[in-house]
Amino acid sequence: MGVMSAAQIRHMQESGRIVRMVLVGLRRASVPGVSTAELDGMANELIRSEGGSPSFLGYRGYPASVCISVNSVVVHGIPGPTKLAEGDLVSLDVGVVKSGYHGDAADSFLVGEATDPEAARLVGVTYEALGLGIDAARPGNRVGDIGAAVQRHVEHAGFSVVRDLVGHGIGRRLHEDPQVPNYGRPGTGMPLKPGMAIAIEPMVNRGGWHVRILDDGWTIVTEDGSLSAHAEHTVVVTGGEPLVLTA
Repeated sequence: MGVMSAAQIRHMQESGRIVRMVLVGLRRASVPGVSTAELDGMANELIRSEGGSPSFLGYRGYPASVCISVNSVVVHGIPGPTKLAEGDLVSLDVGVVKSGYHGDAADSFLVGEATDPEAARLVGVTYEALGLGIDAARPGNRVGDIGAAVQRHVEHAGFSVVRDLVGHGIGRRLHEDPQVPNYGRPGTGMPLKPGMAIAIEPMVNRGGWHVRILDDGWTIVTEDGSLSAHAEHTVVVTGGEPLVLTA
């Protein structure tokens, strides 16, 4: 991946702004009884109303505008007739491209009243791990420092990080080098340089880290049926504090 110029970063900030607006709107609309297809339609309208396009729609044949993953679905849940229920753990993953540059972020939350304290703790730990991963995205560090920070926090909390799916570079393409695993050893991997744009996205399981893909070729679920949470931001490495484009 290349190093982004200030002008390119501004384009990515605009895509990131739309991503955040969509995530806020979808979360507000994620009430018991709403279908994931309804949320997908809403996302498509919101993205296009801001002059963007859904990054995911048609990407390698993906059939929807966003990914909506519920309970034991880790990522890439395809919206459809499924209706959300009280207490569901929902992960929304939104990508937007505008002016040729992508933004990508994901939020996880519990629908309605949270009745399962362990599910709420899982979501909290996932966000904490994301924050620690972002904090490690500094010049002088390496990609492995990000994964190590995420893994250490998640496993200390008694949960597991998915190994088969990773974060990624992002810019003119939705997925670029480097891969950004959520596990690893400090001081290993590609050096981080100012201007690098990456998507950091811990995927955290309540049970084991193994996953499997369903027959639709997209939906990835926990192998043991345990709950999973996913949180993601698009981040630019700077000379100092990391710049979060999707906050």
